[in-house]
Amino acid sequence: MSDCICMKNRFRGFLPVVVDVETAGLEPKTDALLEISMMFINMDDKGRFFPQEQLSANIIPFEGSILRQENLDFLKINPYDESRELKTEKEALIPMFKAVAAHIKKEKCKKAILVGHNGSFDLGFLSAAASRLDYKRFPFHPFSVIDTASLSMLVYGQSVLARACTMAKIEFNLGRAHTAAYDTQKECELFCSILNRSSIFLGFPEPYPEQN
Repeated sequence: MSDCICMKNRFRGFLPVVVDVETAGLEPKTDALLEISMMFINMDDKGRFFPQEQLSANIIPFEGSILRQENLDFLKINPYDESRELKTEKEALIPMFKAVAAHIKKEKCKKAILVGHNGSFDLGFLSAAASRLDYKRFPFHPFSVIDTASLSMLVYGQSVLARACTMAKIEFNLGRAHTAAYDTQKECELFCSILNRSSIFLGFPEPYPEQN
């Protein structure tokens, strides 16, 4: 594969990592993080993207966090249900951050960039959790994201995940929606579909000209 279409050059030195969170509210600093999933993408020797490894965890609410009942009712989650194999934020997130760092090193990238459906929301909760853990090596870009809701609107005319997947001919089970693991899987498939469709019609971006 030509160096001009390798992962690090395709995304300006950033490694795309698909992330989805389920939460007990909308405020990253105060409301509990309940579920998180991350999924990596890979590129074959023809420059086509496909989903790769997935990491997921159910998280016990951090001490003092707010649990908004309307969110719990919508998600149908009991945040203290031990059958969900709950982990603390530290137990769940630090291994994930280290796995992201390992992929960054493997692809010779400088940092990860979060890919998500309305990804600023996911990044906000992830950043707040990293701050609570005082984790100094947070592997994601601190404010930039790749938003699949916006990309889906551009390419497929739909911003709702289920509808965008339908337009992309990706199977979507509404009964499994709004769980971090399932939504991450579908967001990753959608992101790869958008990338591959772009490559077919637009080709690969030209290398940025070197400055003299």
